Amino acid sequence: MASLKQALMLFIPLLAFSSTVSSNSEDAGIAVYWGQNMKEGVKEGTLQETCESGSYKYVTLASLTVFGCNRTPRWDFDSHCRGWHCLTKLAPEVEFCQNQDILVFLSIGGMDDYSLCSPEDAKEVANFLWQVFLSGQEIPDHGQGLALNGIVFDIEGKRSNLYYDNLVTELNAFRTQKLFYLTAATGCVIPDYLLDKAIKTGYFDFISVKLYENSTCQFDGSANNLLNSWDIWTRYVPSNAKVFLGITTNPSDNGYIPPEILISILQYLKLSPNYAGINEWDRYSDVQSNPSYSDQVLPYVSKNVLRYVTEKSWL
Repeated sequence: MASLKQALMLFIPLLAFSSTVSSNSEDAGIAVYWGQNMKEGVKEGTLQETCESGSYKYVTLASLTVFGCNRTPRWDFDSHCRGWHCLTKLAPEVEFCQNQDILVFLSIGGMDDYSLCSPEDAKEVANFLWQVFLSGQEIPDHGQGLALNGIVFDIEGKRSNLYYDNLVTELNAFRTQKLFYLTAATGCVIPDYLLDKAIKTGYFDFISVKLYENSTCQFDGSANNLLNSWDIWTRYVPSNAKVFLGITTNPSDNGYIPPEILISILQYLKLSPNYAGINEWDRYSDVQSNPSYSDQVLPYVSKNVLRYVTEKSWL
């Protein structure tokens, strides 16, 4: 991979590497978080509209923000819907997305009020997630649960790191009843304090590494720190897991990568055999440009395209 880093810096056309990346990146795609940004009257669109865009392979509902330690679970999809009403409202939209071969996940965590108090507590949370968001079972007094395609562990902030390995293990046990996917959304520092033990269980199908808002690994006019962090993570994760590049589509965020620069960076990322694509925060910011950020980079996420590097100042 070092040769491609050098090639980027020396203006070598990336076409020379197309035969290397084709088998690794055919199934890669764009994942996006949806449900947490209805700002200033400008909507990110409904879940169905998000899936109708044709931009995404994965859509993550954000988020279940309160759970564990005898807390009453709470999920909040901003102005779209809140609480049990969401199950009825979102069910047909989830089904629409799935009929378009788009996987719909639920993110748990963020910066709100949650933790796990014991292995038994982790088992209780896993049972709740299975019944309400994964199984599609009837829920007493609340109608039918959703039948989502997976759970994203987005565990952040200064909090306990205990029992998330138990939680992923308990969720994995339900995969004897239904196929679904488990994702760990991590920071860029290794080991990830909150999720490292859970990652080492080997039960995560995807690791999404947030390579922005951290000066040690983000794009800052140079891609060197980002690429080095990517290399370390793709070697570190269990062999069964694929890795997303976690990015922001908001130009005001630290570590934002302009689309034309990401297009070139992707040619290097696709050399990794466990490359999964990109994971965007978030749908609202994505669609503030026309064409959207996703639509500008989509042809380059999983396909091999002739691309010349015209500047080297960012490397």
